[in-house]
Amino acid sequence: MSRLTVYHRSTPDIPNKVLSYPEDIAVTLAELGIGFERAEATLPVSWEASAEEVIATCRSEVDAWMAKGGYMSVDVVSIDEDHRPRASNQAELLREHRLEGEWVLCVVAGRAQLSVHAGDYVYAVLCERDDRITVPAGVTHWLDLGERARFVGLRILTDSHGWRPDYVDQPVHDLFPRMDD
Repeated sequence: MSRLTVYHRSTPDIPNKVLSYPEDIAVTLAELGIGFERAEATLPVSWEASAEEVIATCRSEVDAWMAKGGYMSVDVVSIDEDHRPRASNQAELLREHRLEGEWVLCVVAGRAQLSVHAGDYVYAVLCERDDRITVPAGVTHWLDLGERARFVGLRILTDSHGWRPDYVDQPVHDLFPRMDD
């Protein structure tokens, strides 16, 4: 089940709010300009599938996002506990960063926690299969795949060069609970 946990920067160990209804999550994130939706069930993807195979399996969804306008590239984040990460290093994902353009995280299999740092608050969204999150350009965030990661996701980006993180000078990501805490 998807879940949004909101923390104040001064009390990173005590949540201010915990939401589990998709509609409530969507409304709360919309206040930050972030989109959240549940998609129709994606086709099953093998954990051993290559990035090209994952994109081919999800081709209709990728094409739909590209047709919305502005999206120019797609990549795959894929890791499971028995295989090394493909497309991105997990440690890089865990560092607080921002991207130049808007991007969409489409969870194809497994789960991950996308945390957004906005002002004095951190919004930690536990995402599961079929969740879609649209993150505006410049929003600081990090992605936690967990200690025993099993995750396949698409990143659909407006930046034609793909995923190019701009790491934050004074990050807060180490202050807040990880996905498995």
